[in-house]
Amino acid sequence: MNKEAEAEYFSKDFEWESLKHEIENNPSYVYHLLPFNQQPQPQEEEEEKEEESGDSKAWQMFHIRHSSGKFFKERRYLLKEFPELVSCGDFSKVLEVGCGSGSSVVPILRGNKSIIVYACDCSTETLEKAKQIVDATDIVSVQNRFKPFYCDFAFTGFPKWFLCDSCPLIPPPKQQECFSSDDSYCFKEGGCCVGGVDFVTLIFTLSAVPLKRMPIAILECFSVLKPGGMLLFRDYGLYDMTMLRFEADKRVGFREYMRSDGTRSYFFCLDTVRNLFVGAGFIELELEYCCVKSVNRRKEKSMRRVWVHGKFQKPTRCGSVKARVGQICDGGLANSPGCYCINVGHFRDDRDSNSGAGDGGIVAVRIE
Repeated sequence: MNKEAEAEYFSKDFEWESLKHEIENNPSYVYHLLPFNQQPQPQEEEEEKEEESGDSKAWQMFHIRHSSGKFFKERRYLLKEFPELVSCGDFSKVLEVGCGSGSSVVPILRGNKSIIVYACDCSTETLEKAKQIVDATDIVSVQNRFKPFYCDFAFTGFPKWFLCDSCPLIPPPKQQECFSSDDSYCFKEGGCCVGGVDFVTLIFTLSAVPLKRMPIAILECFSVLKPGGMLLFRDYGLYDMTMLRFEADKRVGFREYMRSDGTRSYFFCLDTVRNLFVGAGFIELELEYCCVKSVNRRKEKSMRRVWVHGKFQKPTRCGSVKARVGQICDGGLANSPGCYCINVGHFRDDRDSNSGAGDGGIVAVRIE
């Protein structure tokens, strides 16, 4: 298989619109298309914390069950999808969010001999496994270029040593890996902070975050990127085979499902991804469905997989957050179905080209 055919295999084996038409006209799939009408109940702060803790614990248990590391295979396609990770400058910094056992980390480190990868996960067990897998490779200077640390980014945000307010672009002279008191990974910095990262990779991670937390999680990613930095995104797409396998009682929201082990999964359409990322201030560079047909030879079954591929850039002038898709509102839409309002601080309202940076506001990100 030549290079061109190999790249095509990972993107356009079939047309998504044809799949959409087939699914939406199949009565057996009708429950996937129905609105989710469960009214959200007001939660006390303690109840909300328990719910958040439950999401994290479900993934921690998942990683313990699959601690052999065999569940995840090295994502060899990654550098074809995101060649910027190879062509970037020396000692560029990547933040891999939700690294699991290192299936994305290994090809990045292997493909670029000077890149530095910071990798976080909500499970200390899987961070240990990732470290073992990475250390066992023959990758050049890997121990100095792989920096794993514990972080449940959608609920706690990223640590301040990534990019502090007082010195946004001053890199530290050196770093030392350590363990915190709760056995989680952290770093002692020789300076104030890492100075921001050049890339954030969200590879099959955002779909595991509760829908209502996604806007905040994306703002966290935006905050640690350097101006001009890129966020590289790949995740489950609408009408993927795994979505259609969920029974009706596994729905916990519109296009949002929970497995029997408590882990959740959301399936994205392009408009939802666009609304989330552009609403947080990113510039859209690429956004498309990847439609891949794979064959289970043992069962002789053809499987149609749908993923969303995206590239987004942080504006070079950070003071101008453009809410081109999100609506600027006074919070009045906060209770509207499918609408999540997020505070973005100072931004420039493009509706008035003569206005300066605003006094802050709320962007309502509508999930279609």
